[in-house]
Amino acid sequence: MGWSYPGISIEDLMKLIKNFIDMLILASGYQSTGRLAQWDSHNIKRLLKWALFLENVSKGLRSSGDYEDCVKELDAALHLLTLSPVFPQGLAHLSCTTLGRARDLVLEHLIHPLPLRDSHLNAIMSASIEMDLSEHKRIDNDVLDAYLEKLMTLPSKGLSLSESRNSVEDLNLSTPEIVQSGKHDSSVDGDFTESAIKQLRKRQQAVSYISVVEAALENLWRTVGKNMHDELGNTSSSKPMNRSACLIAEKLPHETIVWNHWRSKSLSYMLDKRTIRLISGASLICSAPKDQWALMLKQLDISAESDDFCEKIELLLLGCVADRWSALIEHLMSVPYESLNISRLCHEVFNVPLRKPVNLCVKEGLVNPKEKSVVDYMESLLNGQTNQLWKLSPVLAAVAIPAWSQLFKSYLHELECQLRGDSLSTRTR
Repeated sequence: MGWSYPGISIEDLMKLIKNFIDMLILASGYQSTGRLAQWDSHNIKRLLKWALFLENVSKGLRSSGDYEDCVKELDAALHLLTLSPVFPQGLAHLSCTTLGRARDLVLEHLIHPLPLRDSHLNAIMSASIEMDLSEHKRIDNDVLDAYLEKLMTLPSKGLSLSESRNSVEDLNLSTPEIVQSGKHDSSVDGDFTESAIKQLRKRQQAVSYISVVEAALENLWRTVGKNMHDELGNTSSSKPMNRSACLIAEKLPHETIVWNHWRSKSLSYMLDKRTIRLISGASLICSAPKDQWALMLKQLDISAESDDFCEKIELLLLGCVADRWSALIEHLMSVPYESLNISRLCHEVFNVPLRKPVNLCVKEGLVNPKEKSVVDYMESLLNGQTNQLWKLSPVLAAVAIPAWSQLFKSYLHELECQLRGDSLSTRTR
């Protein structure tokens, strides 16, 4: 039957939605250049008016059965839009229904990014209050009293805690005209302040959860560190009970101390706050389509000689093991020391690629597609400079580089050169 909604054409509406999505990306805190996006109350008001217009259109379409075909057409157009590899994954479920809460989307994106600066928070609250006062002015002459009365009722409503352009100044947001030309619903309640408070409480809850997790990690590391220290002390000070034990003790204490030291440093890296934050970001980045995260990393334009290049490699390695990070920590904490001489240890390591697959998914059909795409990208990024891996924590390369990859073979070759003293590169950790 075609588009029959009288307020706006489907073509114009999709243009507005695309621009609105660009603004949401900026509202998340960063410009396409990676710099912080600066939002003042004036531009936040304009974005909120834009959101209000989209809410009214969404409600208008869904309020009557006459526009059922229009809703289906809009949802189909939005679905096609979300299939783009550069479309933000956080909005992948965008639909006519979700546009009905556009103001919440705006405030959510403005409030939840870290850090929340004082000036940014002041701008958000000023814009929300001004929007509410403007809404109350339409329906009540006594604007301030009506607004204050509404604020006084907020605690009793049980707000639950569970519940691309270079600069903002360049934005051409003609939102006042858009709102005026649209079919404005006179019954819309002015609750921008309420929505802002709700998002702030959600953010406060999230920050509280993060603080609890960080405190738990710190306590865990203290416990692990103490156990490692006790184990190290017991090993180095233990007295042999017989001749056989004496012979073993003469050979093993130094190796055991080295093992405990390596395990202690590895766990220190794996439980570090910085590592936990990086692995959280790496998991989010690598969950997106490869075209999207590869484009983002390419835009960073980092030279191979800089420290930032190593951090990019670290991020990719963490992305390979993000899904099993907890299991790796648990394994490293529980695995006992096994006495192996250097020659046997080298033989075991260098023959890993030649073994038949047991637990390693080396068959073509069983390789994790996400892991393969990350490893392939990393191989092209390193371009033979495997020595860059020495600048990272040894445990990361040990657990993250899959044995089926060419990168693993290159890493073993570099390791062999290190042992023979043929390599010009040196390990820094």
